Amino acid sequence: MTFAPAKWPRKLRSQEWYGGTSRDNIYHRGWLKNQGYPHDLFDGRPVIGILNTWSDLTPCNGHLRELAEKVKAGIWEAGGFPVEVPVFSASENTFRPTAMMYRNLAAMAVEEAMRAQPIDGAVLLVGCDKTTPSLLMGAASTDIPSIVVTGGPMLNGWFRGERVGSGTALWQMSEDIKAGKMTTEDFLEAEQAMSRSSGTCNTMGTASTMASMAEALGMALSGNAAIPAVDARRRVMAQLTGRRIVQMVKDDLKPSDILTRAAFENAIRTNGAIGGSTNAVIHILALAGRVGVDLSLDDWDALGRDIPTIVNLMPSGKYLMEEFFYAGGLPVILKRLGEAGKLNKDALTVSGDTVWDEVKDAKNWNEDVILPVEQALTQQGGIAVLKGNLAPNGAVLKPSAASPNLMKHRGRAVVFEDIDDYKAKINDPDLDIDETCVMVLKMCGPRGYPGMSEVGNMGLPPKVLKKGITDMVRISDARMSGTAYGTVVLHTAPEAAVGGPLAIVQNGDMIELDVANRRLHLDVSDEEIARRLAAWTAPGEKPQGGYAKLFHDTVQGADTGADLDFLRGCRGNAVPKDSH
Repeated sequence: MTFAPAKWPRKLRSQEWYGGTSRDNIYHRGWLKNQGYPHDLFDGRPVIGILNTWSDLTPCNGHLRELAEKVKAGIWEAGGFPVEVPVFSASENTFRPTAMMYRNLAAMAVEEAMRAQPIDGAVLLVGCDKTTPSLLMGAASTDIPSIVVTGGPMLNGWFRGERVGSGTALWQMSEDIKAGKMTTEDFLEAEQAMSRSSGTCNTMGTASTMASMAEALGMALSGNAAIPAVDARRRVMAQLTGRRIVQMVKDDLKPSDILTRAAFENAIRTNGAIGGSTNAVIHILALAGRVGVDLSLDDWDALGRDIPTIVNLMPSGKYLMEEFFYAGGLPVILKRLGEAGKLNKDALTVSGDTVWDEVKDAKNWNEDVILPVEQALTQQGGIAVLKGNLAPNGAVLKPSAASPNLMKHRGRAVVFEDIDDYKAKINDPDLDIDETCVMVLKMCGPRGYPGMSEVGNMGLPPKVLKKGITDMVRISDARMSGTAYGTVVLHTAPEAAVGGPLAIVQNGDMIELDVANRRLHLDVSDEEIARRLAAWTAPGEKPQGGYAKLFHDTVQGADTGADLDFLRGCRGNAVPKDSH
Protein backbone atom coordinates (compact mmCIF):
# COMPACT_ATOMS: atom_id res chain seq x y z
CA MET A 1 0.00 0.00 0.00
CA THR A 2 1.40 3.40 -0.93
CA PHE A 3 0.63 6.80 0.52
CA ALA A 4 -0.75 9.38 -1.90
CA PRO A 5 0.63 12.76 -0.76
CA ALA A 6 -1.37 15.96 -0.98
CA LYS A 7 -1.08 18.01 -4.14
CA TRP A 8 1.37 20.82 -3.49
CA PRO A 9 1.08 24.10 -5.39
CA ARG A 10 4.76 24.15 -6.31
CA LYS A 11 7.82 21.95 -6.38
CA LEU A 12 9.12 21.59 -2.87
CA ARG A 13 12.71 22.48 -2.05
CA SER A 14 13.42 18.97 -0.76
CA GLN A 15 12.58 17.52 -4.16
CA GLU A 16 15.87 18.92 -5.47
CA TRP A 17 17.44 16.21 -3.31
CA TYR A 18 14.84 13.44 -3.28
CA GLY A 19 12.56 13.82 -6.32
CA GLY A 20 13.41 11.94 -9.52
CA THR A 21 15.49 9.04 -10.72
CA SER A 22 18.85 10.66 -11.40
CA ARG A 23 22.01 9.32 -9.87
CA ASP A 24 22.08 12.26 -7.47
CA ASN A 25 18.45 11.76 -6.39
CA ILE A 26 19.11 8.10 -5.73
CA TYR A 27 22.28 8.99 -3.84
CA HIS A 28 20.42 11.30 -1.43
CA ARG A 29 17.31 9.18 -1.13
CA GLY A 30 19.00 5.82 -0.93
CA TRP A 31 21.21 6.68 2.01
CA LEU A 32 18.29 8.03 4.04
CA LYS A 33 16.40 4.81 3.39
CA ASN A 34 18.87 3.01 5.66
CA GLN A 35 16.74 4.43 8.49
CA GLY A 36 13.81 2.30 7.29
CA TYR A 37 11.77 4.94 5.48
CA PRO A 38 9.43 3.61 2.76
CA HIS A 39 9.83 4.91 -0.78
CA ASP A 40 6.57 6.84 -0.90
CA LEU A 41 7.77 9.27 1.78
CA PHE A 42 10.02 10.83 -0.86
CA ASP A 43 7.48 11.50 -3.61
CA GLY A 44 6.50 15.06 -2.75
CA ARG A 45 5.64 15.08 0.92
CA PRO A 46 7.21 18.15 2.67
CA VAL A 47 10.32 17.47 4.73
CA ILE A 48 10.10 19.31 8.05
CA GLY A 49 13.24 19.85 10.08
CA ILE A 50 12.78 19.83 13.84
CA LEU A 51 15.73 21.97 14.88
CA ASN A 52 16.29 20.71 18.40
CA THR A 53 18.44 22.56 20.95
CA TRP A 54 18.35 19.66 23.40
CA SER A 55 21.57 19.10 25.33
CA ASP A 56 22.43 17.53 28.65
CA LEU A 57 24.51 20.66 29.27
CA THR A 58 21.57 22.96 28.54
CA PRO A 59 19.42 22.03 31.52
CA CYS A 60 16.54 24.32 30.51
CA ASN A 61 16.25 22.27 27.31
CA GLY A 62 16.87 18.86 28.83
CA HIS A 63 13.33 17.65 28.09
CA LEU A 64 13.20 18.68 24.43
CA ARG A 65 13.91 15.23 23.01
CA GLU A 66 10.62 14.02 24.47
CA LEU A 67 8.84 17.15 23.22
CA ALA A 68 10.25 16.57 19.74
CA GLU A 69 8.34 13.29 19.56
CA LYS A 70 5.08 15.24 19.91
CA VAL A 71 6.17 17.62 17.17
CA LYS A 72 6.90 14.61 14.96
CA ALA A 73 3.45 13.18 15.65
CA GLY A 74 1.82 16.39 14.49
CA ILE A 75 3.92 16.51 11.34
CA TRP A 76 3.05 12.90 10.45
CA GLU A 77 -0.64 13.61 11.07
CA ALA A 78 -0.59 16.55 8.66
CA GLY A 79 1.14 14.60 5.90
CA GLY A 80 4.69 15.80 6.44
CA PHE A 81 7.98 13.94 6.79
CA PRO A 82 9.67 14.94 10.09
CA VAL A 83 13.43 14.82 10.52
CA GLU A 84 14.99 15.80 13.84
CA VAL A 85 18.15 17.88 13.47
CA PRO A 86 20.35 18.66 16.49
CA VAL A 87 21.66 22.21 16.39
CA PHE A 88 24.08 24.30 18.45
CA SER A 89 22.73 24.83 21.97
CA ALA A 90 24.16 27.56 24.20
CA SER A 91 23.21 27.62 27.88
CA GLU A 92 23.81 30.74 29.97
CA ASN A 93 24.37 28.65 33.10
CA THR A 94 27.18 26.54 31.63
CA PHE A 95 28.89 28.44 28.80
CA ARG A 96 32.00 30.50 29.46
CA PRO A 97 32.81 33.27 29.06
CA THR A 98 29.09 33.74 28.32
CA ALA A 99 26.44 32.13 26.14
CA MET A 100 25.89 35.51 24.49
CA MET A 101 29.24 35.16 22.76
CA TYR A 102 27.89 32.05 21.02
CA ARG A 103 24.41 33.30 20.08
CA ASN A 104 25.76 34.45 16.72
CA LEU A 105 27.70 31.23 16.17
CA ALA A 106 24.52 29.26 16.88
CA ALA A 107 22.54 31.45 14.49
CA MET A 108 25.15 30.94 11.79
CA ALA A 109 25.15 27.18 12.33
CA VAL A 110 21.35 27.03 12.22
CA GLU A 111 21.21 29.12 9.05
CA GLU A 112 23.64 26.85 7.26
CA ALA A 113 21.97 23.68 8.55
CA MET A 114 18.69 24.92 7.08
CA ARG A 115 20.18 26.09 3.79
CA ALA A 116 22.43 23.10 3.13
CA GLN A 117 19.91 20.35 3.86
CA PRO A 118 16.62 19.19 2.26
CA ILE A 119 14.25 21.05 4.56
CA ASP A 120 10.99 22.63 3.33
CA GLY A 121 9.98 24.00 6.72
CA ALA A 122 11.35 24.14 10.25
CA VAL A 123 10.07 23.80 13.80
CA LEU A 124 12.38 25.77 16.06
CA LEU A 125 12.48 23.81 19.31
CA VAL A 126 13.93 26.20 21.88
CA GLY A 127 14.09 26.99 25.58
CA CYS A 128 17.13 28.56 27.27
CA ASP A 129 17.29 32.23 26.45
CA LYS A 130 19.94 32.35 23.69
CA THR A 131 18.46 29.41 21.82
CA THR A 132 15.30 31.36 20.97
CA PRO A 133 16.95 34.36 19.30
CA SER A 134 19.67 32.29 17.65
CA LEU A 135 17.19 29.98 15.93
CA LEU A 136 14.92 32.87 14.98
CA MET A 137 17.90 34.73 13.52
CA GLY A 138 19.00 31.71 11.51
CA ALA A 139 15.48 31.10 10.21
CA ALA A 140 15.09 34.76 9.28
CA SER A 141 18.28 34.69 7.24
CA THR A 142 17.16 31.65 5.23
CA ASP A 143 13.47 32.63 5.06
CA ILE A 144 12.25 29.05 5.05
CA PRO A 145 8.75 28.60 6.61
CA SER A 146 9.44 28.33 10.34
CA ILE A 147 7.56 28.20 13.63
CA VAL A 148 8.69 28.35 17.26
CA VAL A 149 7.70 25.99 20.05
CA THR A 150 9.34 26.51 23.41
CA GLY A 151 10.05 23.99 26.14
CA GLY A 152 8.19 26.08 28.71
CA PRO A 153 9.08 27.34 32.20
CA MET A 154 9.74 25.29 35.33
CA LEU A 155 7.12 24.88 38.01
CA ASN A 156 7.18 27.35 40.87
CA GLY A 157 9.98 26.96 43.33
CA TRP A 158 9.06 26.87 47.02
CA PHE A 159 11.31 27.25 50.05
CA ARG A 160 9.91 27.31 53.59
CA GLY A 161 6.49 28.41 52.42
CA GLU A 162 7.71 31.16 50.10
CA ARG A 163 7.89 31.28 46.30
CA VAL A 164 11.41 30.92 44.99
CA GLY A 165 12.08 32.42 41.58
CA SER A 166 14.91 30.77 39.67
CA GLY A 167 17.70 33.28 39.23
CA THR A 168 15.96 36.04 41.18
CA ALA A 169 16.24 34.09 44.44
CA LEU A 170 19.88 33.36 43.64
CA TRP A 171 20.71 37.07 43.46
CA GLN A 172 18.69 37.82 46.60
CA MET A 173 20.13 35.01 48.68
CA SER A 174 23.72 35.59 47.63
CA GLU A 175 23.36 39.20 48.82
CA ASP A 176 21.78 37.95 52.07
CA ILE A 177 24.83 35.75 52.63
CA LYS A 178 27.14 38.76 52.34
CA ALA A 179 24.88 40.80 54.61
CA GLY A 180 24.88 38.06 57.24
CA LYS A 181 21.12 37.49 56.92
CA MET A 182 21.37 33.89 55.66
CA THR A 183 23.61 30.94 56.38
CA THR A 184 25.42 28.94 53.74
CA GLU A 185 23.56 25.83 54.93
CA ASP A 186 20.19 27.48 54.28
CA PHE A 187 21.39 28.64 50.87
CA LEU A 188 22.35 25.10 49.92
CA GLU A 189 18.98 23.81 51.12
CA ALA A 190 17.23 26.42 48.98
CA GLU A 191 19.27 25.43 45.92
CA GLN A 192 17.13 22.43 45.03
CA ALA A 193 13.93 24.41 45.55
CA MET A 194 14.94 26.85 42.82
CA SER A 195 14.81 24.26 40.03
CA ARG A 196 12.35 21.53 40.87
CA SER A 197 11.17 20.50 37.40
CA SER A 198 12.22 20.52 33.77
CA GLY A 199 12.00 23.83 31.98
CA THR A 200 13.40 27.33 31.76
CA CYS A 201 13.52 29.97 34.50
CA ASN A 202 10.14 30.37 36.15
CA THR A 203 10.56 34.13 36.52
CA MET A 204 10.05 36.68 33.73
CA GLY A 205 13.71 36.21 32.90
CA THR A 206 15.16 36.25 29.43
CA ALA A 207 13.93 32.77 28.49
CA SER A 208 10.28 33.54 29.27
CA THR A 209 10.70 37.02 27.83
CA MET A 210 11.98 35.62 24.53
CA ALA A 211 9.21 33.02 24.48
CA SER A 212 6.82 35.94 24.88
CA MET A 213 8.62 37.87 22.16
CA ALA A 214 8.28 34.94 19.75
CA GLU A 215 4.54 34.81 20.43
CA ALA A 216 4.09 38.60 20.22
CA LEU A 217 6.03 38.65 16.93
CA GLY A 218 3.62 36.07 15.56
CA MET A 219 6.25 33.34 15.23
CA ALA A 220 4.61 30.91 17.68
CA LEU A 221 1.07 29.69 18.12
CA SER A 222 -1.07 31.72 20.49
CA GLY A 223 -0.59 30.67 24.11
CA ASN A 224 2.80 29.04 23.55
CA ALA A 225 4.89 31.25 25.85
CA ALA A 226 3.63 30.43 29.33
CA ILE A 227 2.60 26.76 29.45
CA PRO A 228 4.80 25.04 32.08
CA ALA A 229 7.27 22.51 30.76
CA VAL A 230 5.71 19.57 32.59
CA ASP A 231 2.07 20.47 31.88
CA ALA A 232 0.41 18.08 29.42
CA ARG A 233 -0.76 21.11 27.45
CA ARG A 234 2.87 21.84 26.55
CA ARG A 235 2.95 18.53 24.70
CA VAL A 236 -0.33 19.36 23.00
CA MET A 237 1.15 22.68 21.88
CA ALA A 238 4.12 20.82 20.40
CA GLN A 239 1.89 18.45 18.47
CA LEU A 240 -0.31 21.27 17.14
CA THR A 241 2.82 23.13 16.08
CA GLY A 242 3.92 20.06 14.13
CA ARG A 243 0.60 20.02 12.32
CA ARG A 244 0.70 23.72 11.59
CA ILE A 245 4.15 23.85 9.99
CA VAL A 246 3.01 21.47 7.23
CA GLN A 247 0.26 23.87 6.20
CA MET A 248 2.69 26.79 6.43
CA VAL A 249 4.90 25.06 3.86
CA LYS A 250 1.89 24.52 1.60
CA ASP A 251 1.00 28.22 1.94
CA ASP A 252 4.66 29.29 1.65
CA LEU A 253 4.22 31.38 4.81
CA LYS A 254 7.73 32.59 5.57
CA PRO A 255 9.41 34.57 8.39
CA SER A 256 9.61 37.61 6.13
CA ASP A 257 5.80 37.57 5.87
CA ILE A 258 5.46 37.70 9.65
CA LEU A 259 8.49 39.62 10.92
CA THR A 260 7.32 43.03 9.73
CA ARG A 261 7.78 46.44 11.30
CA ALA A 262 4.28 46.07 12.80
CA ALA A 263 5.25 42.78 14.44
CA PHE A 264 8.37 44.28 16.01
CA GLU A 265 6.34 47.19 17.38
CA ASN A 266 3.96 44.69 18.97
CA ALA A 267 6.88 42.85 20.56
CA ILE A 268 8.44 45.99 22.03
CA ARG A 269 5.16 47.08 23.60
CA THR A 270 4.58 43.57 24.90
CA ASN A 271 7.97 43.62 26.58
CA GLY A 272 6.94 46.75 28.47
CA ALA A 273 3.66 45.21 29.60
CA ILE A 274 5.27 42.00 30.89
CA GLY A 275 8.29 43.68 32.51
CA GLY A 276 10.53 41.74 30.14
CA SER A 277 14.28 41.36 30.18
CA THR A 278 16.71 44.02 28.97
CA ASN A 279 18.32 41.22 26.95
CA ALA A 280 15.30 41.31 24.63
CA VAL A 281 16.57 44.66 23.35
CA ILE A 282 19.73 43.14 21.91
CA HIS A 283 18.00 40.04 20.54
CA ILE A 284 15.13 41.89 18.87
CA LEU A 285 17.46 44.45 17.30
CA ALA A 286 19.60 41.61 15.92
CA LEU A 287 16.55 39.77 14.56
CA ALA A 288 15.27 42.93 12.87
CA GLY A 289 18.68 43.28 11.22
CA ARG A 290 18.31 39.79 9.76
CA VAL A 291 15.03 40.62 8.00
CA GLY A 292 15.92 44.16 6.99
CA VAL A 293 13.44 45.93 9.26
CA ASP A 294 14.62 49.40 10.26
CA LEU A 295 14.51 49.20 14.05
CA SER A 296 16.60 51.22 16.47
CA LEU A 297 17.31 51.61 20.15
CA ASP A 298 15.24 54.79 20.07
CA ASP A 299 12.23 52.74 18.92
CA TRP A 300 12.49 50.73 22.12
CA ASP A 301 12.14 53.89 24.17
CA ALA A 302 9.45 55.54 22.06
CA LEU A 303 7.22 52.49 21.72
CA GLY A 304 7.58 51.12 25.25
CA ARG A 305 7.73 54.29 27.30
CA ASP A 306 4.01 54.72 27.97
CA ILE A 307 3.23 51.02 28.42
CA PRO A 308 2.26 50.11 32.01
CA THR A 309 3.88 46.95 33.39
CA ILE A 310 0.87 44.83 34.34
CA VAL A 311 2.37 41.35 34.75
CA ASN A 312 3.08 40.87 38.45
CA LEU A 313 6.00 38.47 38.12
CA MET A 314 9.48 38.28 39.56
CA PRO A 315 11.88 39.99 39.26
CA SER A 316 9.59 43.03 39.05
CA GLY A 317 6.64 41.59 41.00
CA LYS A 318 5.80 38.63 43.22
CA TYR A 319 4.43 35.73 41.15
CA LEU A 320 5.99 33.24 38.73
CA MET A 321 5.30 31.87 35.24
CA GLU A 322 3.06 29.09 36.50
CA GLU A 323 0.57 31.68 37.81
CA PHE A 324 0.91 33.71 34.61
CA PHE A 325 -0.21 30.69 32.60
CA TYR A 326 -3.16 30.01 34.91
CA ALA A 327 -4.19 33.66 34.65
CA GLY A 328 -4.42 33.46 30.87
CA GLY A 329 -0.87 34.02 29.67
CA LEU A 330 0.34 36.27 26.90
CA PRO A 331 -2.94 36.36 24.91
CA VAL A 332 -4.43 38.43 27.75
CA ILE A 333 -1.56 40.92 27.49
CA LEU A 334 -1.93 41.23 23.74
CA LYS A 335 -5.66 41.74 24.11
CA ARG A 336 -5.06 44.49 26.70
CA LEU A 337 -2.65 46.21 24.33
CA GLY A 338 -5.21 45.97 21.54
CA GLU A 339 -7.95 47.46 23.68
CA ALA A 340 -5.62 50.33 24.56
CA GLY A 341 -4.81 51.04 20.92
CA LYS A 342 -1.23 49.80 21.41
CA LEU A 343 -1.34 46.71 19.18
CA ASN A 344 -1.01 46.45 15.42
CA LYS A 345 -4.03 44.18 15.17
CA ASP A 346 -3.56 43.21 11.56
CA ALA A 347 -0.08 41.75 12.05
CA LEU A 348 0.04 38.23 10.61
CA THR A 349 0.95 35.22 12.73
CA VAL A 350 2.09 31.67 11.96
CA SER A 351 -1.52 30.56 12.43
CA GLY A 352 -2.41 32.33 9.20
CA ASP A 353 -4.69 34.67 11.13
CA THR A 354 -4.00 38.12 12.52
CA VAL A 355 -2.79 38.60 16.06
CA TRP A 356 -6.12 40.20 17.00
CA ASP A 357 -8.09 37.22 15.68
CA GLU A 358 -5.98 35.05 17.97
CA VAL A 359 -6.39 37.05 21.19
CA LYS A 360 -9.64 39.03 21.04
CA ASP A 361 -11.52 36.51 23.18
CA ALA A 362 -8.78 35.96 25.79
CA LYS A 363 -9.84 36.24 29.44
CA ASN A 364 -7.94 37.24 32.55
CA TRP A 365 -8.53 34.70 35.32
CA ASN A 366 -6.46 36.38 38.03
CA GLU A 367 -6.23 40.15 38.35
CA ASP A 368 -3.55 39.89 41.01
CA VAL A 369 -1.22 38.29 38.47
CA ILE A 370 -2.27 40.27 35.39
CA LEU A 371 -3.05 43.59 37.02
CA PRO A 372 -5.58 46.26 36.08
CA VAL A 373 -3.83 49.22 34.48
CA GLU A 374 -4.54 51.45 37.47
CA GLN A 375 -2.65 48.98 39.68
CA ALA A 376 0.31 48.51 37.31
CA LEU A 377 3.74 47.89 38.83
CA THR A 378 4.82 51.01 36.98
CA GLN A 379 2.85 53.22 34.64
CA GLN A 380 5.88 53.70 32.42
CA GLY A 381 7.35 50.28 31.91
CA GLY A 382 9.26 49.19 28.86
CA ILE A 383 12.94 49.88 28.52
CA ALA A 384 14.34 53.33 29.26
CA VAL A 385 16.99 54.30 26.72
CA LEU A 386 19.44 56.75 28.27
CA LYS A 387 21.80 59.01 26.36
CA GLY A 388 24.37 61.64 27.22
CA ASN A 389 28.09 62.18 27.16
CA LEU A 390 28.60 58.87 28.99
CA ALA A 391 26.51 56.92 26.49
CA PRO A 392 26.42 58.72 23.11
CA ASN A 393 24.90 55.69 21.38
CA GLY A 394 22.63 54.80 24.28
CA ALA A 395 22.32 52.66 27.38
CA VAL A 396 19.31 50.86 28.82
CA LEU A 397 17.57 50.53 32.18
CA LYS A 398 14.51 48.51 33.20
CA PRO A 399 12.23 50.83 35.23
CA SER A 400 10.00 48.05 36.57
CA ALA A 401 13.01 46.42 38.30
CA ALA A 402 14.60 49.65 39.57
CA SER A 403 14.23 51.56 42.85
CA PRO A 404 12.05 54.67 42.43
CA ASN A 405 14.25 56.70 44.80
CA LEU A 406 17.29 56.10 42.56
CA MET A 407 15.72 56.98 39.23
CA LYS A 408 17.15 60.45 39.62
CA HIS A 409 20.53 60.36 41.31
CA ARG A 410 23.92 62.07 41.36
CA GLY A 411 26.82 60.23 42.90
CA ARG A 412 30.54 59.72 43.06
CA ALA A 413 31.94 57.09 40.71
CA VAL A 414 33.62 54.03 42.16
CA VAL A 415 35.33 52.47 39.17
CA PHE A 416 36.18 48.83 38.43
CA GLU A 417 38.40 48.59 35.37
CA ASP A 418 37.17 45.08 34.51
CA ILE A 419 35.42 42.15 36.15
CA ASP A 420 38.62 40.90 37.78
CA ASP A 421 39.19 44.31 39.32
CA TYR A 422 35.63 44.21 40.67
CA LYS A 423 36.08 40.78 42.20
CA ALA A 424 39.38 41.82 43.80
CA LYS A 425 37.96 44.93 45.44
CA ILE A 426 34.25 44.51 46.17
CA ASN A 427 34.58 42.65 49.48
CA ASP A 428 37.40 44.83 50.82
CA PRO A 429 36.15 46.63 53.95
CA ASP A 430 38.51 49.50 53.10
CA LEU A 431 36.88 50.13 49.71
CA ASP A 432 35.94 53.82 49.61
CA ILE A 433 32.25 53.41 48.83
CA ASP A 434 28.84 54.04 50.36
CA GLU A 435 25.25 53.79 49.17
CA THR A 436 25.33 57.23 47.52
CA CYS A 437 28.09 56.21 45.12
CA VAL A 438 27.69 55.02 41.53
CA MET A 439 29.38 51.72 40.77
CA VAL A 440 31.02 51.70 37.31
CA LEU A 441 32.22 48.53 35.57
CA LYS A 442 34.23 48.65 32.34
CA MET A 443 35.39 46.20 29.67
CA CYS A 444 32.33 43.95 29.76
CA GLY A 445 30.75 44.78 26.41
CA PRO A 446 30.62 42.63 23.24
CA ARG A 447 34.35 43.00 22.55
CA GLY A 448 35.55 43.72 26.04
CA TYR A 449 34.57 40.60 27.96
CA PRO A 450 34.41 39.20 25.17
CA GLY A 451 30.79 38.35 24.50
CA MET A 452 29.06 40.77 26.90
CA SER A 453 28.48 38.71 30.01
CA GLU A 454 25.66 39.05 32.54
CA VAL A 455 27.71 40.85 35.18
CA GLY A 456 26.05 44.26 35.03
CA ASN A 457 23.99 43.66 38.16
CA MET A 458 27.12 43.86 40.30
CA GLY A 459 26.62 42.61 43.84
CA LEU A 460 26.85 45.39 46.38
CA PRO A 461 29.78 45.61 48.81
CA PRO A 462 29.15 43.83 52.13
CA LYS A 463 29.79 47.07 54.07
CA VAL A 464 26.77 48.59 52.33
CA LEU A 465 24.58 45.49 52.51
CA LYS A 466 25.09 45.30 56.27
CA LYS A 467 23.43 48.72 56.58
CA GLY A 468 20.26 47.22 55.10
CA ILE A 469 20.83 48.82 51.69
CA THR A 470 19.71 46.58 48.83
CA ASP A 471 20.20 48.76 45.75
CA MET A 472 22.67 51.24 44.30
CA VAL A 473 23.08 52.81 40.87
CA ARG A 474 25.30 50.59 38.76
CA ILE A 475 26.57 51.39 35.26
CA SER A 476 28.39 49.14 32.80
CA ASP A 477 28.65 48.05 29.19
CA ALA A 478 27.62 44.54 30.31
CA ARG A 479 24.27 42.77 30.32
CA MET A 480 22.39 41.38 33.29
CA SER A 481 20.26 38.29 33.69
CA GLY A 482 16.60 38.80 32.96
CA THR A 483 15.97 37.35 36.41
CA ALA A 484 17.94 40.17 38.06
CA TYR A 485 16.74 43.49 39.43
CA GLY A 486 17.98 46.87 40.61
CA THR A 487 18.78 50.34 39.32
CA VAL A 488 21.21 49.01 36.78
CA VAL A 489 22.31 50.87 33.65
CA LEU A 490 23.42 48.39 30.98
CA HIS A 491 24.67 48.10 27.40
CA THR A 492 26.44 51.46 27.57
CA ALA A 493 27.52 52.24 24.00
CA PRO A 494 30.05 52.66 22.60
CA GLU A 495 31.57 50.12 24.96
CA ALA A 496 34.79 50.74 26.87
CA ALA A 497 36.81 48.27 24.77
CA VAL A 498 36.39 50.41 21.64
CA GLY A 499 37.10 53.68 23.40
CA GLY A 500 33.63 54.74 24.43
CA PRO A 501 33.44 57.44 27.14
CA LEU A 502 32.86 54.74 29.76
CA ALA A 503 36.53 53.82 29.30
CA ILE A 504 37.79 57.11 30.74
CA VAL A 505 35.59 57.41 33.85
CA GLN A 506 37.77 57.84 36.94
CA ASN A 507 37.23 57.32 40.65
CA GLY A 508 35.70 60.45 42.11
CA ASP A 509 33.99 61.67 38.92
CA MET A 510 30.40 62.69 39.51
CA ILE A 511 27.74 60.94 37.44
CA GLU A 512 24.14 62.03 36.99
CA LEU A 513 21.28 59.61 36.22
CA ASP A 514 17.91 61.09 35.28
CA VAL A 515 15.64 58.34 33.97
CA ALA A 516 12.60 60.57 33.45
CA ASN A 517 14.63 62.78 31.12
CA ARG A 518 16.56 59.82 29.70
CA ARG A 519 19.90 61.36 30.65
CA LEU A 520 23.18 59.74 31.66
CA HIS A 521 25.85 62.37 32.21
CA LEU A 522 29.49 62.34 33.27
CA ASP A 523 30.03 65.62 35.10
CA VAL A 524 33.36 66.32 33.43
CA SER A 525 34.07 69.04 30.86
CA ASP A 526 34.09 68.23 27.17
CA GLU A 527 37.73 69.31 27.05
CA GLU A 528 38.69 66.91 29.85
CA ILE A 529 36.79 64.05 28.23
CA ALA A 530 38.59 64.73 24.93
CA ARG A 531 41.94 64.84 26.70
CA ARG A 532 41.32 61.53 28.46
CA LEU A 533 40.11 59.84 25.28
CA ALA A 534 43.17 61.04 23.37
CA ALA A 535 45.42 59.50 26.03
CA TRP A 536 43.44 56.24 26.24
CA THR A 537 44.82 52.99 24.87
CA ALA A 538 42.93 49.73 24.59
CA PRO A 539 43.97 47.28 27.34
CA GLY A 540 44.50 43.59 26.98
CA GLU A 541 45.29 41.27 24.10
CA LYS A 542 43.03 40.53 21.15
CA PRO A 543 42.07 36.90 20.47
CA GLN A 544 44.54 35.36 18.04
CA GLY A 545 42.38 32.73 16.40
CA GLY A 546 39.24 30.67 16.28
CA TYR A 547 35.71 31.88 16.75
CA ALA A 548 36.86 34.31 19.45
CA LYS A 549 38.87 36.22 16.85
CA LEU A 550 36.02 36.17 14.34
CA PHE A 551 33.66 37.45 17.02
CA HIS A 552 36.01 40.17 18.25
CA ASP A 553 36.80 41.42 14.74
CA THR A 554 33.22 41.54 13.40
CA VAL A 555 30.80 41.99 16.32
CA GLN A 556 28.74 45.16 16.28
CA GLY A 557 27.72 47.27 19.24
CA ALA A 558 24.97 46.46 21.70
CA ASP A 559 22.98 49.43 20.39
CA THR A 560 22.43 47.60 17.08
CA GLY A 561 22.04 44.05 18.41
CA ALA A 562 25.64 42.79 18.77
CA ASP A 563 25.35 40.65 15.64
CA LEU A 564 28.37 39.90 13.47
CA ASP A 565 28.49 42.48 10.70
CA PHE A 566 28.52 39.94 7.86
CA LEU A 567 25.48 38.04 9.19
CA ARG A 568 22.98 40.88 8.95
CA GLY A 569 20.40 40.51 6.21
CA CYS A 570 18.49 37.66 4.57
CA ARG A 571 20.47 35.41 2.25
CA GLY A 572 17.54 33.30 1.12
CA ASN A 573 17.03 29.57 0.84
CA ALA A 574 18.51 28.80 -2.56
CA VAL A 575 19.28 25.12 -3.00
CA PRO A 576 23.05 24.49 -2.88
CA LYS A 577 24.61 22.93 -5.95
CA ASP A 578 24.93 19.18 -5.78
CA SER A 579 28.53 18.01 -5.66
CA HIS A 580 27.84 14.39 -6.53
